[in-house]
Amino acid sequence: MSKEKTGGRVKGTKNKITSELRSSLKDIVYNELENLPNLLNKMNDETRLSYVIKLLPFVMPKVENIKMDRNEPTNFDFKM
Repeated sequence: MSKEKTGGRVKGTKNKITSELRSSLKDIVYNELENLPNLLNKMNDETRLSYVIKLLPFVMPKVENIKMDRNEPTNFDFKM
């Protein structure tokens, strides 16, 4: 027993509050990114390194291990 939808947003219409929130958060993050070098320079080495390590996944892709199958060649001959 499914009731017919009445009222509310039309499918595909963006949520105004969500859009405003995203915009505000984007502004906050942008301002903090401009401040980041100054903040990092004020930290001791251990704390600074800890924060840099935490930020790495946002700027560098994660690397996955590559496994060789039994039937794949293991000897490559490169000619230049």
